[in-house]
Amino acid sequence: MPEHQAYSIPLWPMLLYAGIVLILLSAILTLSYLLGQRHSERATAKPYEGGIEQTGSARLRFSAQFYLVAMLFVIFDVEAVFLMLWALGFWELGWPGYIGASIFVLQLVVVLIYEWGTGALNIGINPNKLMKVVRDHHKKSQQ
Repeated sequence: MPEHQAYSIPLWPMLLYAGIVLILLSAILTLSYLLGQRHSERATAKPYEGGIEQTGSARLRFSAQFYLVAMLFVIFDVEAVFLMLWALGFWELGWPGYIGASIFVLQLVVVLIYEWGTGALNIGINPNKLMKVVRDHHKKSQQ
């Protein structure tokens, strides 16, 4: 076919699918409304209602380490998507695709080693600092 010719793609399967999704969505929401429980208790109107009375403020401070670990998770999770796509096209990509994926994995390993070396993956209590605090406390208690 010449490139300037427009392709005729039937839209009825997509419209049928969208219609079925809307019908199922409506049915699920309607059944949930009709068959669901209705209750009004003391904690119902509170945020994050779970049956447990809240104590304290919901404004908790998270350390920057938490956000760093979350970003590292997202980065290494996205790389799994790239590798999955590479695996799906393995035979079509051939050796150039294999070399490209190898370079990509090598870069990820280098980043992982760097993050490990800088201590970005050390979460929780540092054992060296903990032992120092325990020794200092032990010395004070002996005096």
